[in-house]
Amino acid sequence: MSDDTHKIFVCTTCRQKGSDCRPGYELIAKLQEALKAAEPFVADDFEVSGIACMAGCERPCTVAYRASGKATYLFGDIDPDEDIEVLVAFADQYRQLEDGWCSSTTRPGKLRRTTLARVPAALIVTEADTARAS
Repeated sequence: MSDDTHKIFVCTTCRQKGSDCRPGYELIAKLQEALKAAEPFVADDFEVSGIACMAGCERPCTVAYRASGKATYLFGDIDPDEDIEVLVAFADQYRQLEDGWCSSTTRPGKLRRTTLARVPAALIVTEADTARAS
């Protein structure tokens, strides 16, 4: 996949509260299936993969959305049985945002209140940029 591909990372280490169950792999499979069903936009624009830990242990299961030149989002309290539609809706929204920036009030469903972090896109400062600023 190219650098333009949007990525969704799902924690595979998170455990459901009070259980040894790790729903990350189940969430990955359900999300991949739902994204394929949401044609024509998502299948080619998103890559879903597992990641060992995103330090959202107190709010399992955690999911992150990332793309080059866009803000990155980390969401917690995601349930593979209840939240697939919301995750796909945000994928569509995120894909359409030029810089990935959106307020909590415009995010779908429970993602309005389960955001753990929004990280601005990295700015790469070159020597030429520094010289112009001087």
